[in-house]
Amino acid sequence: MVCMGNICRSPMAAAVLSNRTADWTSPRITVDSSGTGAWHVGQGAHPTSEHVWRSAGYEYTHAARQFQASDFFVTDLILVMDSNNLQNVMTLADSDESRSKVFYLRSFDKSLQMIDPQSQDYFKLEVPDPYNQSVEAYEETLTMIERAVSGLLQELSHQ
Repeated sequence: MVCMGNICRSPMAAAVLSNRTADWTSPRITVDSSGTGAWHVGQGAHPTSEHVWRSAGYEYTHAARQFQASDFFVTDLILVMDSNNLQNVMTLADSDESRSKVFYLRSFDKSLQMIDPQSQDYFKLEVPDPYNQSVEAYEETLTMIERAVSGLLQELSHQ
């Protein structure tokens, strides 16, 4: 999971995915998150983000880190939150194989799967950054993430 600062969206998405796959053995899912920027490296999640995912019943411990080119070698799937994250991650990809691992998280939301990420509708696949907004903005972010993770898990369970 990748967002900008790795304190709001991507740790929330990691919390959802790791909790929903904790008992999976095939495929075995290991979840990590990172940010394209280094502003918050080593810090915990934004307090509102953590409050919202914990209130929804997800347990997750987080320390922010920055996405690195080496992540392509240890990761099968890289899920970004917005077009800025996508561009920053793709800049670090050195091969078609690396680029083929990168998707918008919301491209797995069943209600959005008809949207071509290369079209001018790409913005509909973004998870907006709730940083320092209302609790309701974080709750909306969680809802978007949960729907996308549900679609992702359906796809993974059919492989």
